This record gives sequence, structure tokens and C-alpha cells, in this order.
Amino acid sequence: MSFSYDLIVIGAGSGGVRTARMAAQAGKKVALVEYQALGGTCVNVGCVPKKFLVYAAHYSELLADAKGFGWKIAQADFSWQQLVTNKNQEILRLNGIYENLLRNAGVTIVAGRARFIDKNTLDVAGEKLSAKTIVIATGSKAFIPDIPGKELFSTSYDMFFLEKLPTKMLIVGGGFIALEFAGIMKGLGVETHIAYRGEQILRGFDHDVRYFLAEELRKKGIQIHLNSHVKSLHKEVGKIKVSFEEGHTDIFDVVLCATGRIPETEALGFAVLGLELSESGAIVVDEQFKSSIDNIYALGDVIDRIQLTPVAIAEAMTLVKILCGDSRARMDYSNIPSAVFSQPSVACVGLTEEQAREKFADIEIYESDFSPMKYALSENEECTYMKLVVEKQSNKVVGAHMVGADAAEIIQGIAIAIKAGATKKDFDATLGIHPSAAEEFVTMRSARK
Repeated sequence: MSFSYDLIVIGAGSGGVRTARMAAQAGKKVALVEYQALGGTCVNVGCVPKKFLVYAAHYSELLADAKGFGWKIAQADFSWQQLVTNKNQEILRLNGIYENLLRNAGVTIVAGRARFIDKNTLDVAGEKLSAKTIVIATGSKAFIPDIPGKELFSTSYDMFFLEKLPTKMLIVGGGFIALEFAGIMKGLGVETHIAYRGEQILRGFDHDVRYFLAEELRKKGIQIHLNSHVKSLHKEVGKIKVSFEEGHTDIFDVVLCATGRIPETEALGFAVLGLELSESGAIVVDEQFKSSIDNIYALGDVIDRIQLTPVAIAEAMTLVKILCGDSRARMDYSNIPSAVFSQPSVACVGLTEEQAREKFADIEIYESDFSPMKYALSENEECTYMKLVVEKQSNKVVGAHMVGADAAEIIQGIAIAIKAGATKKDFDATLGIHPSAAEEFVTMRSARK
């Protein structure tokens, strides 16, 4: 049977772009189908623009801290509209870079939504495309709970295009998206509330990290309401009235729903294929990213393993090796570092204390919390927390966790050491860079009793 392409990739996010580029560079005839801007969620309405907003919000603290170091700063004016304009221009520049990289690699870019006709054929805006192999990399979308007034929720996408900053805002959820936008909004002067139905924010992270961060956020004025359940939303004279299951109500300008993300699969026409999906709607794949249909593969958020951009990129590189004949190629999901760009930020790699206690017979915990030198001459009360989890028998460091300024920058280096199998003795034998916050990771000598 003759096909239009060797490979069609659906979705031009981080995983899809990397798959298409590498496959084309390996000599395959490749088409990449996307109905939105190139770069996917991360580049357009995710990690990249969100980091710009994090930087913007943090400048308010830097300006305040500067006074203690002798700077006399006149009244600072902030323009949300200017920030959004500049952010949009930078995203357009990145879109162009992605397009050039793909075209230079020989990838054909097809604009439109893809829908399966059969296992080898897609309908894209009325045009039929066929390929021997199809890779689905359509990512994920915000999950919206089914409650009265749910249409009044804003999603993380909407936050990047607000016409003006709200005066008072509610964020529903306690994960990384909720906490990142809480820091952004509070830093830009918005009265910020978090309503989370659990007992503590950041479910799945280390226990000590969760509690330490919650207190730091409260110190900055973010109001965290735990065991809080939103019952319904109603319009109220240009604002949103929120009713809670606990019996009270409150009024906000914006209500952001940050209750998780679900795989983006519903528009692809899987009914004609009988493709196997999990309960969450994720595409079920094996260790080689093959779905229940032999020529269809999937990767990234749509398979709902670890929803991180670098993971999708690594999965793409592994899959291309497999498609090019390396049947032994496998994705390594161990010791993947991650970060939450809250304020203060969080970063970690390896096991939490709770996970380590389940896995090993005996562990040791080394931890430190302190006020960074950076804030010594200011009125900033932000503190830093660091933690190492050590498997006692082997002396290996199996987890590292940090809450504080530049946590992601510091943990990235620690992740290399843990990936390489470093022991606590290796950490102890490493000289610190003084004075720095990072040196604390190599000066913690006494285990927690």
C-alpha cells in the first residue's frame, strides 16, 4: 500500500516537534499536524510565558529588598498590558524558530485538526493524509469539575491574556499550576486566595516541603484555605460569587480552576479505531510507546505518565530510535528532577522521605532551614529549606528537595549527582562555594534524630 508519508505526527508541542524533527533528520518523510500555534502548551500557554510572569512578579520583591542595600527607588509603576504585549512578541518569535527548525529538517507542516478515518489515514481540514506510522502527541488540557457555573471558571490559558489584573482572585487547586499563579498574582498586587480540597498543598511532594512552602506562601500574604470545596459559581454584577460546601460564600473578580490536566484525545475520532484508553482518557501504550493498534504510537501528556516538557522530549528521542530500528531503546523514568516556580520556588529529584521509607529498611534524613544571606539587609522574611534523603546501607543519596530562591537552578546540578549514584560521603567530600545557599547541600553533617 502506498502512503503519503512515512510518519505523521499529530501535535506540535515539545514531544511532537522533537519526534518530527529527529525522524526527518533520520531520513523519513514526515508531516506534522497542528491546529494551533507551534510549540504546544509549554511555549504558548504554559511553562515559557508563565516563567515570564513569575519573573515579573518577583521584581516587586526585588525592588522592596533593594532598599536595605542602599538603593533609593522612586515609586515604581507596573503595566500589565505592557507585560502581556512583550510576552506575546517573544512567543511569536519562538513560534518562528520552531517553524524554521521543522522546515529546515524537511518536515511538512499541515495546519488543521486531525481526525482518524482509519489506522493509516487522517482527515485534516478536508484533506486526506496517510502514513505507515502515526504518532499522537496532542498533550493535555485543563480539567474543569462539573459543578453549577463551571463556565465562569478561567483556566491557566486565560491567565496569559487577561485584559486587566483582578483586584481579588480565587485559585481552586493545590498543585504546581495553582501555586505558581498564586505567586504571580500576589506579586503583582492581587489579593490572592487558594481553595484546596486536600489537607495540604502539593500532593505527591515530600511532606516537609509541602508544609514549609505553605507557611512561606502565607508569610507573603497568600490566603490558603485547606479542606475547602467549591460548590458552585454565579455571576454577580461583573464579579463571580463562589459558594463553598462548607456553607460560606465569597466574591471574586476571577476564579482560576487549576484542578489538574487530562489527556487531549476527544477530537481525534478514536471510535473508528477502537484504540485502548485508560480511565483518565490517556492512550495506553507499552514500553515502546506503541498503542493497542500496531502502527499508532503516542507520547507526552497524552499518555499521562509524567507531565513534564523534558519528559516528552526524552520520550520522543527514545521513540525515534525505536522507529529507526533500535528495538532495545527504552525511556528511563528514574530520578527525573522537577520544579514548581512558586515564590519561593520548589525543586526536587529522587524519592520523597515517604517513598524512601516504603522502599528501604533504613534511611537517614539531613535537613536545614535558614534565612538566606540575600535577605539579611532587607525586611524579607523568606526562608529556605533543604533536605537530603539517604539510604543508610549503601549511603546513597536517593532524594534531594529544596524550597527557596533559585531552587531549580541548584537542584539541576544535584540531579546529576543523584543520577550518577552519589553517596552522602561524596556530598560531604565536596567543598562548598562560599558564601552561597547551595553550599548547604554539602555541609549538612548530622542526620535528623
